Amino acid sequence: MTPLTFEFGLNSFGEVATDDGRTLSDAETVRLLVEEAKLAESCGLDVFSIGEHYRPGHIDSAAPVLLSAMATGTERIRLGTSVTVLSTNDPVRLYHDFATLDAVSNGRAQLVLGRASATESFPLFGYNLADYEELFEEKLKLFMRLQREEAVTWSGEFRAPLTEQRLRPRMRQGGIPTWIGVGGSPHSVVRAAGYGLPLMMAIIGGRPQRFAGHVSLYRQALQQAGHEPRPIGQHSLGLIADTDEEAIETWWEYWQPVVAQAAEERGFYKPTRERYEAEIEQGALFVGSPETVAQKIATTARDLHLSRFHLKYDIMHLPRLARSRTIELLGREVAPRVRELLTKESTHG
Repeated sequence: MTPLTFEFGLNSFGEVATDDGRTLSDAETVRLLVEEAKLAESCGLDVFSIGEHYRPGHIDSAAPVLLSAMATGTERIRLGTSVTVLSTNDPVRLYHDFATLDAVSNGRAQLVLGRASATESFPLFGYNLADYEELFEEKLKLFMRLQREEAVTWSGEFRAPLTEQRLRPRMRQGGIPTWIGVGGSPHSVVRAAGYGLPLMMAIIGGRPQRFAGHVSLYRQALQQAGHEPRPIGQHSLGLIADTDEEAIETWWEYWQPVVAQAAEERGFYKPTRERYEAEIEQGALFVGSPETVAQKIATTARDLHLSRFHLKYDIMHLPRLARSRTIELLGREVAPRVRELLTKESTHG
């Protein structure tokens, strides 16, 4: 990675926005996301990604459809997922969806594949959560073969077998860029390296530098598997505003109730103001003015050998103006400043 090639992306989980205190409908939020992807491109950002959730307040349950709508209104920005829950997707259907998206977007499609941190898709699509690990392993093997081979003969435990299956439309040679999303499991890191796939680390709490061991493990595993170095990215949450104070107060208002609910549902820490401010100062929340956020990204990029940073900029009921301002500032001020800081470090390092 060179500073000039360091990439910036936006991640959305399709959380409904507000406008002048009114909660947007699901349909309005879908259309807002398409407009935000256009804005991201106009601000010079590299990637726009959509998650996959099946719960109230999220409208990202059909990422390929949303991304195709974005493709028709953009020309340059790459379009992907954050993440696709491969365990409860059919690899053949997924291939068709993203081969089509890649064609519509003229080669701009990409994927981040993950096992799922939210598990609503398992009962929804009739999968047993007890098969969590086996589902992902089998489906990843099949999906990568579909991308890399013209005709596939295959059999497994969780879907019908394939015999000399040729899928159309055909993806570009070798398939589309496919990352593995990890939340802290060393086994997932080693698996990504074994396939020679880029690594996207979801760092949503605590000091990002605690993932340094995962980065070292990944780089060693790549080498042992005979693969060239691959990109490493980070996904984290945050908001950028004109001043630190504005960003901190705005994000707290909308972040606090979301984390409070997560604490009840999944045993996360309770969102005290003290802990919140500590996460901004030293942890995984990228909240502040452009200079504050740029300095933090540059430090993290250096420490974790990153080549890409994705900011999850939406959170439940965040006003659309705060969302758009984050997009504008990330693309027009933060990204150039981070590249400047990394250039200085590489020059003097």
